[in-house]
Amino acid sequence: MAIAKAASGKKALDIVILDMRRIPSVSDYFVIASGSSTTQVRAISDNIADVLKEKGERVWHIEGAGEALWILLDYGNVVAHVFLDQTRRFYSLEKLWGGVPKKRFSDAKTKPRVKVFSKSKKVPKRAVGKKKRQNVLWRNRKRGRPIS
Repeated sequence: MAIAKAASGKKALDIVILDMRRIPSVSDYFVIASGSSTTQVRAISDNIADVLKEKGERVWHIEGAGEALWILLDYGNVVAHVFLDQTRRFYSLEKLWGGVPKKRFSDAKTKPRVKVFSKSKKVPKRAVGKKKRQNVLWRNRKRGRPIS
């Protein structure tokens, strides 16, 4: 849970905790989180390492910190996977370990990122004569504007 909170502290996206105890595995839990850029992925993994170091936990192994597309932090019983969003979709670890119980982590302090689209009113095009419309298209083409 401390890993998920630390990831949430750096605004990690879609934090999932997989309970691996039911299957023979290397660890008891996987914590999977993602960031929208390599800088954010590094910040999330660094924050996880710092928070757990303060709690006295020692990281056994860190892998992928150079590229920051997928950083793995191994703490023995818990392994944290911090992905770049595109890389996470490609590897889809949640689907690979589909038979294990999963829990989505949500911290009350952080708000989920939701894109809000406003409904725009469609404005009808003005009735324009054919010759005038062709002149406007020709001017836009010369100026490098897209033709609409």
